[in-house]
Amino acid sequence: MTPNPVKRMSLEEYFEFDKNAEGNFEYFDGEVFEMSGVSPDHARIERNLTVRLTPRSFERGCEVFPSNLRIKISSSKLYRYPDLTVACGKPEFVDISGLQCLTNPVLIVEVLSDSTEQYDRGEKFREYKSIESFQEYLLISSTTVSVTLIQKRDDRFWFHSDYAAGETFHANTLDLDIAVDDLYQGIDLTSLRSKRQ
Repeated sequence: MTPNPVKRMSLEEYFEFDKNAEGNFEYFDGEVFEMSGVSPDHARIERNLTVRLTPRSFERGCEVFPSNLRIKISSSKLYRYPDLTVACGKPEFVDISGLQCLTNPVLIVEVLSDSTEQYDRGEKFREYKSIESFQEYLLISSTTVSVTLIQKRDDRFWFHSDYAAGETFHANTLDLDIAVDDLYQGIDLTSLRSKRQ
């Protein structure tokens, strides 16, 4: 989603505001950002991945959640709205000012746009790493055919792998091979290549 700054407010004001707001809003450094609507290609990627992950998730006792589910950032009182989240075993939630937030995601997915890529790869990833259950971070570009899979190796190290058209990657949390091309079904790839140039 593309973040648009709304206004500055305290954390307490944000919680009250988000509880009654229409749409998704994130809080960062005193500013509130509306996570505005996505492009058709962004939506197609989310759909394609959801279709791919859901059957395997059920087989393994896991659950796929869409972008309107909040996840709790362990290192703070904040929460975020990933594009997709997978929790395995019993999903666990905590109440933050009357809002239910997932606390035990294993796989978090962000579909990247030009306006969000730096934040998703940087600050947002640093926040997600504070979640103890978090094992894999999948970043899928909506403007080029490009996927990054970041997997936790131990308490300190994360292994980054990049994938392109024609390649397949393995999601350890679901023990599932996913073809990059499957994520871009229904998308005009010639349009994506032209955007890259």
